[in-house]
Formats: sequence, C-alpha cells, structure tokens
Amino acid sequence: MDTATNNLNSRQKEAAETLGGPLLILAGAGAGKTKTIVHRILNLIKSGVAPHNILAITFTNKSAKEMRDRIGAMITSDHAINRPISINERPFASTFHALGAHIIRENAALIGLNRHFVIYDRADSRKAVKDALEELGLKDDRNDPTSILGSISRAKGDGLTLSAYRTEGHSNDFRHRLVASVWEKYEAALSREKALDFDDLLLKTMILLRDHREIRERYANIWTHIHIDEYQDTNGVQYEIVRALAMARRNICVVGDIDQNIYSWRGATIENIMRFEKDYPEAKVVILEENYRSTKTILAAANNVIKKNSMRREKNLYTHNDIGEKITLTAEYTETDEARNIADSCRKIIQDGIKPNNIAVLYRANFQSRVLEEAFLKKEVPYQVLGTKFFERKEVKDVLSFIRAALNRDSTGDLVRIVNVPPRGIGKVTMLKIIAHDTAELNDGMKRKIAEFSQILDEICAATNEKKPSDLIKFILMRTGMESHLKKTTEDEERLENMRELASVAKTYDNLPLGEGVEALLQNAALATDQDELSEEKEGVKLMTVHASKGLEFDYIFIAGLEQNLFPHERMGEEELTEGQEEEERRLFYVALTRARKKIYLSWSQIRTVYGSQRINSPSEFISDIGDALIEEKAEEPRPNNRAKMIFIDF
Repeated sequence: MDTATNNLNSRQKEAAETLGGPLLILAGAGAGKTKTIVHRILNLIKSGVAPHNILAITFTNKSAKEMRDRIGAMITSDHAINRPISINERPFASTFHALGAHIIRENAALIGLNRHFVIYDRADSRKAVKDALEELGLKDDRNDPTSILGSISRAKGDGLTLSAYRTEGHSNDFRHRLVASVWEKYEAALSREKALDFDDLLLKTMILLRDHREIRERYANIWTHIHIDEYQDTNGVQYEIVRALAMARRNICVVGDIDQNIYSWRGATIENIMRFEKDYPEAKVVILEENYRSTKTILAAANNVIKKNSMRREKNLYTHNDIGEKITLTAEYTETDEARNIADSCRKIIQDGIKPNNIAVLYRANFQSRVLEEAFLKKEVPYQVLGTKFFERKEVKDVLSFIRAALNRDSTGDLVRIVNVPPRGIGKVTMLKIIAHDTAELNDGMKRKIAEFSQILDEICAATNEKKPSDLIKFILMRTGMESHLKKTTEDEERLENMRELASVAKTYDNLPLGEGVEALLQNAALATDQDELSEEKEGVKLMTVHASKGLEFDYIFIAGLEQNLFPHERMGEEELTEGQEEEERRLFYVALTRARKKIYLSWSQIRTVYGSQRINSPSEFISDIGDALIEEKAEEPRPNNRAKMIFIDF
C-alpha cells in the first residue's frame, strides 16, 4: 500500500486504503478526488481484486476517459502488480449511459431488442414526438414537442414508466393526460424502429436489474467493487441502478460535493448523497478539505459564500498555497463597458505572458456571450465560446432567417428553415412544391397555411422599411408566434432570452436610416459568425456559462453580470426564488469561484439592456457574501464620451 499512496495526503490516503464496505468521500473543489479514486482502484488490484471486478462510473465522456487513462498508466507503471493477472485487464470505467447500453446489449432479447438496437439522439426524439402529436391531431401552437419531450425525459429520469406515469397523474390534469398520450405514440415509434432514447438507456437498465434477479446477481458478482463519481448529480433512476448493483455486497464508494450540486433542473437530486449514510449505516465518511488548486484568498471567498446554505455537510476548504491577490470588483455603467473592460484586462494578462487558454470568462446565461464576443473581436483578443456561439444559436438564426426570407423569396435555405417555426404543419413535400411554385393541386387547408405564412413574410418585408431594427425583431417575435410559443414552458426560457438579446443587439443599429439598419444587422451577424469559427484546439480565452465550467480550472477567472436577478437568476413567471433555488444559485456561484487558481475578477453593470429595454441593476447579493476584506474595487477609468456616472443610494 505504501508505494501506491505515498504521494497522497492523510485524508486521501485514508480513503484510498479503505477497500471494503460502503465509503462516502466528500471531496471539496480542487481536493484531488480523481487522484484519490485512481489510487483506491490501484490498491484494490494490488490487494487481489481482479480489474474486471471493478466498476467506476462518472458523468462525462471526458472524465471517464481521463479516469481510464490514469488507471491504465498506474497499472502499467506499478511493478508490484501481478502482471500475468492484470496485464490485459482494466476496470470498467464509463458514464452511466455507456453502462446502461452495455447491460442492455447483453440482455436485449428480454426487452424485445437485439444487440444492434438504435439509440435516438434528441433530434430523433423531437421528430418522433412531433409525429406523435400529428397522429393524435394535436400538432398546433399550443403543444410544444420540446416541452413534451422534456416532461417525458424528466419522468423517465425519476424512474417512471408510461404506466406508472399514468397511475400517478390526475384524470382532470390536461397536461398530464396530453404527455401520457404522446408518450404512448412515442414509445410505439421507438418499438417499431427497435430503438431506445438516451433516457431509456438508464430506465431500461434499472428495470432489468429490478425485475430480473438473475441479471442483478450476475452483474453484482461481476462488479464486486463499485465507484460512483459526482454522486450529488445522480437522479432517481441512476440512484436505483447503483443500489441494485451495490446492495448485496455493499462494497460501494461514492464521491461527491454537496456544495457543487447545480443540476436540479435536469433531475439531479441532492437527497441521494445526503441520505447515503441512511442507506448504508455502516458507511465510513472521509472528507477531503485540502485544496491544491486555489489561493487562500479564493478559498476564503468560496467558504464565506457557501456557508450561508443550510442544505449541506459542514466542511471548510483550506490550502497551503499562497495567500494570493485580492478579488477585483468592477462596477461598470453598461454591459458594453463591462465587456470592454474584461477584454482589456484579458489582453493585459496575455501581454504579461499568460497563455489565453489559462483565462476564462464565466456568465450565468448564454445570452451574455454576445456583447463579450463583440468586445473580444474589437480588441483583437483571441477567444473561444464553449457551446453554441450567439449568432449560431438556432433561435437567433431563425429570427434572422425570417428577415432574409422576407427580403429575398429565392432564399430557399431560409424558407426551409423557418416554414415550421413555430410548427405550422407544412410538410417536406409541400415545401418542395412551394419552392417549385407548383401549389395549384394542394388542398384548400394547405393553401391557407401557405397563404398565412406568405402574409407573415410580406408584413416583415414591409416592416423592414417602417421600423427600427430593435422594433423589427420584437415585431417578428410577436407576429410569427415564436415568443408566445416559447413562453409556454420554463424549459425554453434560455431560448427566449437569446431572441430577446437579439433585440438588444439590433438596438445598436437603430440610429441608422430605416432599411439600412436592418442590412447592417444582417451583414454584421454574418461576419461575426465567420470570425467565430473556432476549433477545440485553438488558443483563446474561454467564454462559457458557469454550468459549462463545472470540472474545469483556469489561472484567471472573470465572472460577469453579477447583478441581482441575473446572478442569482430570476425565474420566468416567478416573483421570487424558493429557498431551494436560492441555495442552488449560491452553489453555482461557489462553483464559479472555485474554478480559479490564481486570481478572480468580478464585474457588474449598473445598466443592462434586456429585450431592447434598459434595466437599472443593483449588485448581486453574492458580492457582499464574500466579505470586504477579500475584495479590492477597481477605480473607473474616464469615459471618452464623458457620460455621467450613476449614483446609487442605499435605503
């Protein structure tokens, strides 16, 4: 054991040498959890456990690959291991979905499949739900396929089959009955094509393990030692899969951090990790609090923020690293000023010799990236957006396509893109007839739909010469029905925010003559898209949401938009956050802070343009949670246009 753990601290070593029974490792950010798991797996192999008897599950392909690589490297380099036994063996390290696919393939006949079953991606699933709505005669503006698919996905994530979902519903709940009816047709489509969707990979696995004792016992005997990373992010069905595999032998090690549970919106429940000791009363608990990533200042700030949460297990991160620099706080006049300041600061850091890849700008909502991208382009600072770039987001391209199609009816690409945005029931065959100007033989109902669509384009065309660009965007959202369509469900909140942000973008062209402003908007949007073609390997400052930053780390972190109702984020249609939502927003800010190794920059803007209208902001409550002693406020630089500085009075 000594040679395998001589570079671990005492807590890591304790966890890595606890080889039997249930083990809960509460690992703070940057506390070396992956290193600890890998050493524990190596110790199991050295103690005589065959590698194929070890299961290691995590949440992303990237982290699963990293774990496989590190385990393989340690097995290869450790000469104390019995080579004839282990040279060609490796533990089963994968994501939950890959584990499910593996189990289902080996037992496919039991659920009417073969080993080569199809796995639907989300686009396939959305199309199947659309077809189901059409078959039921319910394909109209009131029934959004994405929202219905989201409801089905969430139910499956909670471990519910269609019959169970129907049983738990109320006969007078129209939404519930609608989802159940669509789900039935959707399942029939999957069955016809011998297919499963992403959620089925987990749900069907849970059912196989639950309902077939011989299967459950077989895999429990294969994987005698189980490791689950990011346990705080498991949902209901993942929890049941883990219990089914682990309850007999109880050799289970789960690793997680309650303070980093930020995915409740996709079904993750913090209760799973909170009740681990109830599920396994004999469990040993090891808390990893020594952080190897960040400075003392950064950890002090993170500890101050997260201690306000009540739904957590007490821990206090510490480090032997340097004190480090104070956290810089900047209050800017507008989001444009904020973005310019961030871009300038990044450029100075890069000029000081820091590689751009060691810098990240984090924000709460995707729409915030647009103004940041513009600033980085103008300042010629290399950058990369993790996720879809603003002008390449589907909903943004849809709005711009309405303008292009209205101005140029020969733009068939735009016509095809928007003819069913939102759904209008115009099929592919009909679309081909429209393009060929051969609609005479269509029925009256279809002709009416085409005429209504054409009327919308005529009105948009006229509006381009009558309305300012920002008002034109608002008109399109209203006239096409996109806005009302997305307002129906909070699951589409971000898409609606992005389209409203486009109205804010368009406002910068309002001072140009009517018509010219729209042309400038279309041209610059196309140019920005061309310049945004960034590969994964390209050097650049990383721009991403805080959610996307989970599991990553950078030397320098900028957190933008720290304003009340943006971060913490207000929910569409809700007056105030619930206590659970407040705590998750605080955990999200904690995640943002703990991504940084050396230095954090915070910023907020006194005025932010949202949906074409200026909103006066107050600073986020999270700023005061950090503590004045850890923050240095950056003095405002003189503005070229001598704008008057806003004065806020506390009362």
